Amino acid sequence: MTFWLKTITYICAEEICVCLYEFYRSFKDYLHSHIPCRRRDVLVLTPWLAPIVWEGTFNRDILNAQYMQKKLVTGVVTFAVKKYVQFIEGFMSSANKYFLAGHQVIFYLFTDNPEQIPHIQMAPENHLFVIPVQNHSRWQDISMSRMDIISRYIRSQFQYEVHYLYSIDIDVQLFEHIGVEIIDALVGTISSWQYTARRESKSYETRTESQAAIPKGEGDFYYTASFYGGSVAEVYKLTRTCFKGVMKDRENGIEARWHDESHLNKYLLYHKPTRLLSPEYYWDEELSRPRIIQVKRMCSVRKNSKK
Repeated sequence: MTFWLKTITYICAEEICVCLYEFYRSFKDYLHSHIPCRRRDVLVLTPWLAPIVWEGTFNRDILNAQYMQKKLVTGVVTFAVKKYVQFIEGFMSSANKYFLAGHQVIFYLFTDNPEQIPHIQMAPENHLFVIPVQNHSRWQDISMSRMDIISRYIRSQFQYEVHYLYSIDIDVQLFEHIGVEIIDALVGTISSWQYTARRESKSYETRTESQAAIPKGEGDFYYTASFYGGSVAEVYKLTRTCFKGVMKDRENGIEARWHDESHLNKYLLYHKPTRLLSPEYYWDEELSRPRIIQVKRMCSVRKNSKK
C-alpha cells in the first residue's frame, strides 16, 4: 500500500510540474508577444496582476490581428454641454483619426445644442450619433449625471450595438494612436496629477458620510474620470453603482470631493480593473512632462477656467 501511495504521489507531482511548466511557457510567450520590450523605469503590473499599459509594453500588430478576428465594435461616449460645444470639432477630428484607427468605432455625442454640431468627415469604419441631453445649471450636476445617462443608454441601446464602451471627456485632443491595447473587461486610467503621489496624498473622498469614502490607509491608484471603460456589461455595473452612490449622497446632503470621479475611485478600489492605462493616455497639459512619459497620446485642452 505504501509503495502505491508513493507511486501515485510521484505521478501527481510530476503532472503538476508539467502543468506548471506549460503555464510558464504560455505566460512567457504571452509576455514576449504583448510586452516586447519590458520597461524597467515604470510599474508595468499591479499587485493583482493587471497590466499597466505604457509605450513599449505591447505589440500592436499582434493585438490588431487578434482584435480583427473577433470583429468587435467599440463605442465612445462623450458629453458636450453648454460652452463645451466648442471642443467638439477638435476632439472628434483627432479621435476619428487616432482612436482605434482601422477598427469600427461608434461615437455617441450627448449635447444640449445638436444644431451647433459642425460637419465632421468620419472615417469609413466610424459612425457618429448625436443624442440630445438635458442641461443643468451647475457643471457639477452635469458631471454627475453622466453616470446615470450612460447606464440608461447601455440598457436601452448601447448593449445591442457595441461590445466595449469608453467614456472620454470632450475637452481633450488625441495626438498619437490609442489602439486595441486599451481593450479589456474593466479599464481605468491613472491620473497624471497623482500617479507619483503617496497613498495619503491622493485625492480620495475620506468623509465617512459619503458613499464615495475610501477608508484611511486604503487605496492603490488614483483614476481619472476623463477616460475609463471596458466591456458593456462591466461599464453598466460601474456607472449604475456610481450613480446610486451619487443619489444616496444627495439624499444625505453631501457631495463627494471630486464628484463622479470620487465615486469612480471607490468602485475601482473594490472592483479591480483588469487593465490600467498609464498617464500617457490622458496627460494634463498644465503639468510638465517627466522623462517616463515617452508619448502623450491624449491631452487636455488648455482653456480659461473662469469662462
